[in-house]
Parts: sequence; structure tokens; C-alpha cells
Amino acid sequence: MRINKYVALASSLSRRAADAAIEAGRVTIDAVPAVKGTEVKLTSQVKLDGKLLSPPQASTTILFHKPIGVVCSRNGQGSRTVFDCLPQALKSLQTVGRLDKDSSGLLLLTNDGLFANQLTHPSFSKAKRYEVTLDKQLQPFHQQMITDYGIQLNDGGSMFSVSRLDTHHASYEVVLYEGRNRQIRRTFAALGYAVVKLHRTNFGPYSVGTIPVGSFEVVSRQK
Repeated sequence: MRINKYVALASSLSRRAADAAIEAGRVTIDAVPAVKGTEVKLTSQVKLDGKLLSPPQASTTILFHKPIGVVCSRNGQGSRTVFDCLPQALKSLQTVGRLDKDSSGLLLLTNDGLFANQLTHPSFSKAKRYEVTLDKQLQPFHQQMITDYGIQLNDGGSMFSVSRLDTHHASYEVVLYEGRNRQIRRTFAALGYAVVKLHRTNFGPYSVGTIPVGSFEVVSRQK
């Protein structure tokens, strides 16, 4: 295994960040400064900033159907967490992005840092799809504002596509390529709407499908 892949899989660094760490002399192999392109044996001692890295684990990714009321942090501060819902063997996985406590739907967890970066970094443009119910019908000009021009929030502009799911109810599909904190809720709130329900159905090539609420499926990595 090449040293940059080893470091990326054994740490939270992306492959590019691992390359930068190697070039900066922060990585050693058996006490010798690492060189880009070096092949590493799993028996070698690899250190990053002087800290020994554990040999990379086999890549594991799961799709979890998050229920409402469950938080994505490890310290739930009194609330149930996604890790409380998983068996012991999967509790070391990291969430790929987050869903807030009041939202439900598809949440990915993985131990592959490079893969997580490819799903979340803006340059890879992975679409996330949500079913959103508002407290009232969205006015057409507000829908156009969000989709065509964006809404200015305190952390920058917010733009995503909005299409109606039900002509008789205030239900919409939102397709978002970003992932800022409570972005969908804050965008609608800026126009005077409250989100009653927010459910993520898709993240890139993955779908929550028929996974029961509170359950998970182990999946293979997809581009």
C-alpha cells in the first residue's frame, strides 16, 4: 500500500492532505522520513507528527436511517445518539456530514476518510435530496428566489432547487449540493416559513430506500 493511502486510511486526512504531510516531513516509516510513492508494509511503524498510526482497517461504510430525536454527535448530552443505535463493532465509524436532531433519513457512516472527503467536499458536487414539509404553501416568487438567485444568510448565500411533491400540501423536494448547518431550515425561515418535516432520501449515489427507521445496511463504496 502506498504511504499516502496508508496515512489517509489510518487518520482523518484526505489523500491530498496526506501527500502534503509527507512532503512537510511529518510522516515517518520505521523512524525514517517518508517519501511520496513509498510502498508500506502493514508490519511497518508509520507515524504522523510523532504519533504512531494503527494499520488501516478494512473500509466499512453503512447507510443508517436516522430517526427524529437522535443526534449525530458522540456526546448526546442527554439525547440518544446514532452510535447508541449501532452494534459495538460499528461504533468507531464516523458520520459523513450530519442531520440535525429534528430531521430524519439517510445518514452515511464510514471509517474511510478519503471516501468521506469525496462525498462532502464541494468540488465533488454530490447531490443530497430531501423531502421537506413547510407550515404553509411556498409562494412561487419565493421558490424562484431560492432556486434562481439564492437567499443571503449570515454565513453566505444559500441556493438549491425546490420542486413541489404534492399539489394539495406544502411538501417539496429539495436538492442541495452544500451541507452547512441547518441550511435548509434557515433558508426557508429567512422567507417566513417554518420547516415542519425534513427527511433526507438520497446522498450522492446512495438512497435510504426501504431501510427501516433506526436500522442500517452495510454497502460497498460507490463513486
